[in-house]
Amino acid sequence: MRLVRLKPRSTATLLLASLVGILAFGWPLLWQTDQVGESAIGHTTDAPWLFVLLLPLLVAVVLAELAEAGIDAKVISLLGMLAAVGAALRALGPGTAGLEPGFFLLILAGRAFGAGFGFVLGAVSLLAGAMISGGVGPWMPFQMFACAWVGCLAGLLPRVGGRLEILLLAAYSMVAGVLYGLVMNLWFWPYATFGSDFSFIPGDSLAENLHRYFLFVVATSLGWDIPRGVLCAVLVLGLGRPILNAFRRTARKAAFDVPVVFESGRTDG
Repeated sequence: MRLVRLKPRSTATLLLASLVGILAFGWPLLWQTDQVGESAIGHTTDAPWLFVLLLPLLVAVVLAELAEAGIDAKVISLLGMLAAVGAALRALGPGTAGLEPGFFLLILAGRAFGAGFGFVLGAVSLLAGAMISGGVGPWMPFQMFACAWVGCLAGLLPRVGGRLEILLLAAYSMVAGVLYGLVMNLWFWPYATFGSDFSFIPGDSLAENLHRYFLFVVATSLGWDIPRGVLCAVLVLGLGRPILNAFRRTARKAAFDVPVVFESGRTDG
């Protein structure tokens, strides 16, 4: 069952949104900049603009699917409900030691309802969770992109069934937990000083900067990223099958893929 189907228009919108996110994270590695160390301004000025740009892109994904009859009001209602649940889970575990229980729900929803649904859910649930937990800052739009990619990629995993599906999702959860931290570190790493072996050096080759970034991640970030992945994988192994079944049963009972047809009224003569 794929509720937000990746049709041509929504696919193009997702690719555009992802391109914006990639440029937002990686532009210091691709363009010359001297904004490092004490002279760095970080994202304190451009993050609000990125947030302003991201919201219309999310709306564009939904509108594209509405135009292509990929979603309807029932799907949007389900999206809102799951975003609220994800926000509550984020408030319960706001990243302490990397433990974020909301990730497993995002991955299961992306798997059950498709890549487009997972992309929108990831961004919206992160936004709602940040509002509840007070985690609003220049990092928030970057977290929204990273969570959106986690949900989107879950919907693009190979289609397998049975126990193999749960094992696949658990393995993806572990990888996604680590990759989330790997990507998120890029929002601040080029703008801070960590010593010559770990810091971004303007004008140096991409390979050299990536090597220093890898050393930085291993030395500082993996202690948070691995627990995130382990917790998500354990939750998927323990709760994945009943939650996936519930999602799919809800989709069948609500007949998301059946168009609504109104019969003409009958009058008695």
